[in-house]
Amino acid sequence: MSCLGAIVFNLTTAALMVLMFKSGMLLIGDGDVRERPVPYAALALAAVAVGAVVLQLSWSGAMDTLDGDPHEPGWWRVVTSVFMQNGGVFGTVWNIATLAVIAALAQWFWGGPLMLALFAGGILLPQRIDALFGESAPSTDPRNFAGSSGATYFLAATLAAGLVLSSTDPKARLMAVGVPVAGLTMWLAQENGHGLVACYGFVLGAVVLPLARRSPRALLPTLAARSERS
Repeated sequence: MSCLGAIVFNLTTAALMVLMFKSGMLLIGDGDVRERPVPYAALALAAVAVGAVVLQLSWSGAMDTLDGDPHEPGWWRVVTSVFMQNGGVFGTVWNIATLAVIAALAQWFWGGPLMLALFAGGILLPQRIDALFGESAPSTDPRNFAGSSGATYFLAATLAAGLVLSSTDPKARLMAVGVPVAGLTMWLAQENGHGLVACYGFVLGAVVLPLARRSPRALLPTLAARSERS
């Protein structure tokens, strides 16, 4: 990839995250985030990511043992590779910061258990879905053997799906629909795996939200709050 191509790749990847972040902010509603409950599950994910970086810095064999290299044995790699980082200082800071912010937004909307389940989906599902369509090249996974960005973009896209199904504002819904459209465009034009996993996350979020709403138990925090007030 040329220098210009790398710049465009990074800019479009960042722009997609900004689009999903704005969708998440609209989804959880107005108000000071400091007034919201402490997102302990999101903090736990961020702490694991930080701990993994500390492990990399203190153990030279961490990446070889825990990354997602398909040519190496180890059933654990599909999970541990998410918390390894190989994007340098800037990439590591970006990955952990976006993970913490998106996980917090997702917890405030989905609740802790569903947020963690959707994040796990972002770890486990993309490669399985790729295999169904005959995609086996590692390039379909934005992690490139390591990194949390793929699972984070997957989780962020579930917020865009939530906004489409929850908002009555046409502009907000149009912006949220732009997430899978932009993601698919990025994949087709750049083979940018972040865009592809965003499409997967959007679809899963669109499937899970109606099921959570119909559940006899109030799985979503917003539904639980309404039940308490009624």
